[in-house]
Amino acid sequence: MGLVSPVGGQLDRAWRNVCEGDAQIGLIDCFDAGSYPTRIAGTVRDFNADDYLAPKDQRKSDPFIHYGVAACTDALKDSGLEITAENGHMVGVAMGAGIGGIATIEDNYAKLIAGGVRKVSPFYIPGSIINMASGQVSILNHLTGPNISIVSACATSTHCIGIAGRTISYGDADVMLAGGSEFATTPSAMAGFCAARAMTTRNDDPAAASRPFDRDRDGFVLSNGGGCVVLEELEHAQARGANIYAELIGFGMSGDAFHITTPPADGEGARKCMSSAIRDAGIDPGDVDYLNAHGTSTPAGDVGETVAIRRAFGAAADKLIVSSTKSTTGHLLGAAGVVEAIFSILAIKHQVIPPTINLENQDPACDLDYTANEARDAKVKISMSNSFGFGGTNGSLIFRAYH
Repeated sequence: MGLVSPVGGQLDRAWRNVCEGDAQIGLIDCFDAGSYPTRIAGTVRDFNADDYLAPKDQRKSDPFIHYGVAACTDALKDSGLEITAENGHMVGVAMGAGIGGIATIEDNYAKLIAGGVRKVSPFYIPGSIINMASGQVSILNHLTGPNISIVSACATSTHCIGIAGRTISYGDADVMLAGGSEFATTPSAMAGFCAARAMTTRNDDPAAASRPFDRDRDGFVLSNGGGCVVLEELEHAQARGANIYAELIGFGMSGDAFHITTPPADGEGARKCMSSAIRDAGIDPGDVDYLNAHGTSTPAGDVGETVAIRRAFGAAADKLIVSSTKSTTGHLLGAAGVVEAIFSILAIKHQVIPPTINLENQDPACDLDYTANEARDAKVKISMSNSFGFGGTNGSLIFRAYH
C-alpha cells in the first residue's frame, strides 16, 4: 500500500496521525482564497515530486498525476513485487480521479486568454486527462496488463479497487495497482464547491472543521492526495512469499437514481450497496467488526448514511463500530476511497479503530457508535469501507484478516 495525504506520506506516520486525531487542515496556501467563503483545506505539505518523477515529466503533468505516481511507486515497493519482462503483461493499473487535472486546465486556459493558442502547452491534454495517472504508472513500470481509469466522483477509487479485484478474479491479471488521486484546491474548483455550499465555512478553527455526525457540522473539508493498494491473486502472492495485509472479500455498487448531489432520506442506494458487498463476501452483517464510513460532515449525507447502515445491518448495527477518518484527513474526493480502504486495512493489522474526531455534540439523527474522539482497541477481523459520490454513485469494499 502507498499513500500521499494531508496526514502524511508514510503508512506508519499517516496511521499514527489518524489514530491520534492530528488533523492537518489549514489555510489554503496554493492561491489567494481570501475572498472565498471557505479558505481552508487539507493540502499535502511533505511531498517532493523529485522523488518520483524527473523534472521534465513533472512539467508535463498535473499534480494529481504526481500524487498517483507516488502512491503507486510506494505501494509497489511495499509489495516487494519485481516487475520483469516475463510478468509485466499480467500486472495492470486501475487509478482514477474525481475531477482530474483541473489545475492544468486553469493554467492553460489563462495562457490561451492572455496570449492566444500558441501559448497553450502541447502537454495540456495528456497532462490533465484522468486516465494519465494509470498511463504514467503503466509506462514508468512497464506494466502491459489492463490499464483503466474509473471516474465516479467520490466513489472513484473504491470502484477502481473493486473492479481491479474482479479483473484478477476473471483471470485478466495476476496483480493490479488500484486507487486514485486528486488535486482540487484550485481557484475554480474551490469556487464551484463554495457556490454549491457543500464545504464548511469554519475558517477560524480548521482542525475542528470536519466533524462528521456532529450536530454542528456544516460541510466537508476539501483535501488533496492519493493512494494505491496492490491487489494480487492469492496463490500468486503466496508463491512469492508476499506480505499479505488482508483479503479483499466483498465489493458492492449501486445508484441512488435520486438527485445529482443529495442522497435519498431513506438511504436506499447506500443500503443496497452495502448489502451487495456483504452478499458478495458471503458473510452475515454481524460479521463486520468495523465500518469506515463515507462520513463527509455534510448535514444530509451523514444522516442518510446512518439510516442506510441501520437498514443494511439490522440488529447488528447496534454492535457495529463506525468511524469517519475524514474527520482528520478531510475529503480527498476521488482519492478518498483508497485512503480510507488503507485505514480500514490498517485497523485489521493493528486491531485499533481510528476515531471520529470533533464529535462533541452527536446529532440525535446519527445514532450509531462512531468511536468519538479517541481511538479504540478492538478485535477487528472484518472491516468495510464506504464511498458515495455526486450523481448518486455508491461503492463498498470489505476486507478480512488473512491467516
